[in-house]
Amino acid sequence: MELLPFDISHESPKDSYLPLSSNPRSSFVNSTLEPDGISFFIIQGLANLGEKKMILFVILLLVYIIILGGNIMIIFVVLTDPKLNSPMYFFLCNLSFVDIVYTTTTIPNMLSGFLTDMKTISILGCFFQMHFFIQLAVTGRAILTVMAYDRYLAICNPLRYSTVMTRPVRLLLIAGAWGFGAFCTLPATSLAWQRPYCGPNVVRHGWCDVSSVRRLACADTSVDSIVSISFALVALLTTAILILTSYVLIGVSISRMSVAQRLKAVGTCAAHLTVVSISYSSASFVYISYRVGNFPPEVRIIVSVLYSALTPFLNPMIYSLRNKELRESIRRTLSRFRPAVGSAMKDINTVS
Repeated sequence: MELLPFDISHESPKDSYLPLSSNPRSSFVNSTLEPDGISFFIIQGLANLGEKKMILFVILLLVYIIILGGNIMIIFVVLTDPKLNSPMYFFLCNLSFVDIVYTTTTIPNMLSGFLTDMKTISILGCFFQMHFFIQLAVTGRAILTVMAYDRYLAICNPLRYSTVMTRPVRLLLIAGAWGFGAFCTLPATSLAWQRPYCGPNVVRHGWCDVSSVRRLACADTSVDSIVSISFALVALLTTAILILTSYVLIGVSISRMSVAQRLKAVGTCAAHLTVVSISYSSASFVYISYRVGNFPPEVRIIVSVLYSALTPFLNPMIYSLRNKELRESIRRTLSRFRPAVGSAMKDINTVS
């Protein structure tokens, strides 16, 4: 199950019979040997791009550094600045954490794949990557849904906001987001894990994508496909409907306010609405383009990587630019470090 059930792999006889391992997958679970089993997968990735791989390596590395730096900065300022103690920043901090782990499940492996002729991953590692990539993607959308509910309470029920959005409720909402991610992920990944894999073992994707791995199973996977698409629709439609409902109610409430109150209300949810709009519009664009266009596998992999990195890449920028409190907090944090850096440089110069 993916958030978008993309089919980005193509059969290629040339790649179908790369070296296989004679060790079985079941050796990770018990010591039973199966002569037709495999013990690792080969991630094809962008191996066919030749020298262009290094250009993509540099671009992807810079994107990953910006994702880490921006989201770590948000987590740090929210945890250290007492002025950022509202529920909105608590949820934003959790979203930044999910974005960091979400991109870390795939991008470092892809970067290492650019530097090697053949990128391999163990069976267990492949399924761990598959599971956490999907779960974190669903959890991120669930947290965006929680943030929409938070904005609804703040704008439509401001008098009840502080009594409803208590710390236990916040923790319960975050736990629910993680639980929803696990609920939508476990059925598809559990079915994929139970299937036999006897070869070939070449995953035609940049990471262990569930639909690409499913093609390597030596069994009928029609049920797997139905389950995968069903839970993908549950994840997408449930979060989209709840977010849309929250903003419809917010819009109705704003229409009854004065001009000054409207501007203030729009300002409180502008950043979140921007992130949600970019996330769902890019997902729709990629899904439609995959269905109407005939792209080579390399292009589809690049588009998948860009899509998965887009929201984590833009989140820190959007919230920093559209949220005055966060922007000022980041400025205060950076100003606290400047004297320390300056004194450290003076000490170094004195010693030298």
